Amino acid sequence: MSHNENQTAKPQSAIEALQQGELICYPTEAIFGLGCDPDSESAVHKLLALKERPIEKGLILIADNFAQCLAYVDDAKIPMDKRAEIFSAWPGPVTWVLPAKSTTPKWLTGEHTSIAVRVTDHPVVKQLCQDFGKPLVSTSANFSGEEPAMTIDEAKAMFNERVGFYQEGALGGRTAPSQIRDAMTGKVFRS
Repeated sequence: MSHNENQTAKPQSAIEALQQGELICYPTEAIFGLGCDPDSESAVHKLLALKERPIEKGLILIADNFAQCLAYVDDAKIPMDKRAEIFSAWPGPVTWVLPAKSTTPKWLTGEHTSIAVRVTDHPVVKQLCQDFGKPLVSTSANFSGEEPAMTIDEAKAMFNERVGFYQEGALGGRTAPSQIRDAMTGKVFRS
């Protein structure tokens, strides 16, 4: 059964797909990404199942600006002395692990009390987040343990109809995924 059989039509845009609880594929700074609405538990579970990714790991949110993250991040718990370092890295390729609000869903944080967020400078992703009005869940377009898609055609070959919309666009020219750092401890999870 196709994922679109219960809908009137295949989504005509990334925003329409997100609103319908579908997954989208889009270019990021270094690789193609898979994303969904962070507030849709069913969409997040669909993404985790597709990637064969354990929910315990938690997920990254990608946003146009930090204000979009405030529904998920406990801003009051970020020490003043850490703010300059965090905000000077954005927009850009650094993902910060920040304290999560107690209301942030476990399907986003996994087993953690924190959430990973990045404010992007990639024009396609910025526009998607602006048009959607909030961050996207963002993860690499690959199955766990495999190489990520570097082109939209590779992504389509990998995921075909399991992704609701494929957003055209160029990669950002980086050769590696974003660095992931804990804002509270300075620990680097991925460099």
